[in-house]
Amino acid sequence: MALSQRDFSSSEHDWHSGSYVGWWIERDAGREEARRTRLQEMLALAPYGRDAATKVLNVSGGYGVLTEEVLRAFPKARVTLQDYSDPMLDVARRRLGWSAEQVRFLLGDLRERSWCERAGGPFDLVVSSIAIHNLRDLGQIAACYSDILGLLKPGAPFLDYDVFDVARGVETHLKLFETAGFVGVGCPWQESPAAIIAAYARG
Repeated sequence: MALSQRDFSSSEHDWHSGSYVGWWIERDAGREEARRTRLQEMLALAPYGRDAATKVLNVSGGYGVLTEEVLRAFPKARVTLQDYSDPMLDVARRRLGWSAEQVRFLLGDLRERSWCERAGGPFDLVVSSIAIHNLRDLGQIAACYSDILGLLKPGAPFLDYDVFDVARGVETHLKLFETAGFVGVGCPWQESPAAIIAAYARG
């Protein structure tokens, strides 16, 4: 299998348009509460207590829903919220204003290594939600997984909730995680097209 092959469905998003992002967020709001339950279940997989002062990276954190859930699960956490879209980050800044001292915002393109060089790792936990599949190209997705691994502390987890079925399926991504160098890779929940993958940096 050629990892750069682009043979799965694609859609165009204008993440740099404030009007498009506003429309997308309004449309997405109807799915938010159902997703929160899944995000809470995913964060429960993190091997940290509620009072842990965790350093967390939210990859492609969008308008801040997952970061909100991270701060609810770990009130002492410090979170770096990375996203490709300035308009998304503007909404996230407003939404997370109550936690301004705990959240740092990072504009970066996952296709360019400079984003992870500016992320400020290593991290106790990296999380992502319904995002990385937007890279579409499996080679770029594989490179992103490798970059994320390099940002984790030894033994720390990457928890990824995504629609893997639009990008060759869960089994393909489990292999990509393992090829990148993650250990303990597993899929604790799956309901097509979505799933949660948990993977760990080598201790």
